[in-house]
Amino acid sequence: MTQVVVTRTVDWVDTDAAGHYHHSAVIRWVEAAENALHEELGLLDLFGTAPRVRYEVDYLDRLWFREQVGTTLWVEKVGTSSLAYAFEVVGPRGAAARGRMICVNVGAVDSAGSAGGACPWPPEVRERLESHADG
Repeated sequence: MTQVVVTRTVDWVDTDAAGHYHHSAVIRWVEAAENALHEELGLLDLFGTAPRVRYEVDYLDRLWFREQVGTTLWVEKVGTSSLAYAFEVVGPRGAAARGRMICVNVGAVDSAGSAGGACPWPPEVRERLESHADG
């Protein structure tokens, strides 16, 4: 299993009125980790071809302004046209969030800016993803 860890600092924009991180910060950190994984696997062309169709998070601890966080992301499962990532966000006191993100391959976007429906992963993409999947 290949996993990536992206380290970020909780910025002012990541916090809410209570002073701790806002739930929306997690998706940005997860997407940064997803991009790092795609880069590591040589799959940068997936950008724009695999939109998120499900995103779930268990929030376990607060993260505060200026704290360092590490977001670990890995491929959990590769389906015919779907891809499940699992992730964990860890702060100074341990796990702060855990979750899953499901993406679906829709292929290339056409000149009108629209993509078709779900389509199977190309063989070379599937091979790279499966070789790095959990289990």
